[in-house]
Amino acid sequence: MKIVIPGGTGQVGSVLKRALTAAGHEVVVLTRRPTGDGEVHWDGETPGPWTEVIDGSDIVINLAGRSVSCRYTEANLQAMMDSRVRSTRVVGEAVANAARPPRVWLQMSTATVYAHRFDAPNDEATGVIGGDEPDVPDYWAYSIEIAKAWERAQEEADTPHTRKVALRSAMVMSPDRGGVFDVLLAMVRLGLGGPVAGGAQYVSWIHDRDFVRAVEFLIDRDDITGPVNLAAPEPLPQRAFMRTLRSVWGMPLGLPATKWMAEIGAFALRSDTELLLKSRRVVPGRLLQEGFGFEYGSWPEAAEDLAQRLRLRGSDAQRSGPVRPALSRTSGNRA
Repeated sequence: MKIVIPGGTGQVGSVLKRALTAAGHEVVVLTRRPTGDGEVHWDGETPGPWTEVIDGSDIVINLAGRSVSCRYTEANLQAMMDSRVRSTRVVGEAVANAARPPRVWLQMSTATVYAHRFDAPNDEATGVIGGDEPDVPDYWAYSIEIAKAWERAQEEADTPHTRKVALRSAMVMSPDRGGVFDVLLAMVRLGLGGPVAGGAQYVSWIHDRDFVRAVEFLIDRDDITGPVNLAAPEPLPQRAFMRTLRSVWGMPLGLPATKWMAEIGAFALRSDTELLLKSRRVVPGRLLQEGFGFEYGSWPEAAEDLAQRLRLRGSDAQRSGPVRPALSRTSGNRA
């Protein structure tokens, strides 16, 4: 199949491109700064020659949007909104105008759309959409508005011949440099992998191999449309999440951090405490209902695999230079 990935140069795009290419598919990445084969220039806002790669493709997986790893200033929040909505709209225009439109359009969304809560998990059917929670910073509500506008831009696209799925993804854990797992493990190595503000807030996550398998599953299932949670079935409190990560890395201690300490750390890293403090208790209701089986459903086994792959990558790099990370297995028939 020919698969087009707008915004596919980040961590998640790299995970998908690596696995889908290994499975024998032709993968084309749309990026503002193409540097190699299989990359095509676009600006993420306006139609151009790049639309030709969507016409005749089989699948579009749109990942475009400014990274959330930044300070949540008014300007940065607006840039997140604009980059997500505009890129989704222009992808929708390209799909709508294609003489041979793709049969599936998977659109990245986020598990952040759900409310900050501790009492119950959020699935697609009964989950509470956020924005009205008491006792949280006002700007957290704008993150919800970004997520809703992101999904609405896909819903409003007039693409009658293309099935649409919104991927409400939790954090994708892979051993790639600069990814979420790499950053969290760096904190553990520094002795900073303890509970943050008590650590009761839930962490939702998904192992990179299960993320790829879920994407393949959704491509193959012609009867699934709309929002789908891409998250492992066992979210857990941050203190337990980090305790497990310390354990698999052999680090017995992790200094706890108060809320004000987290604020200082986030400022130093040019990030925001919402990423640390919001309770994201998200479960994959639709995937489980439709029969998807997770290879890494619990965090201890997932963390052990990721840590082992990271160690192997390091030892291989010392012996013979950079090595291609492990590839995921495929999960369905190919058209």
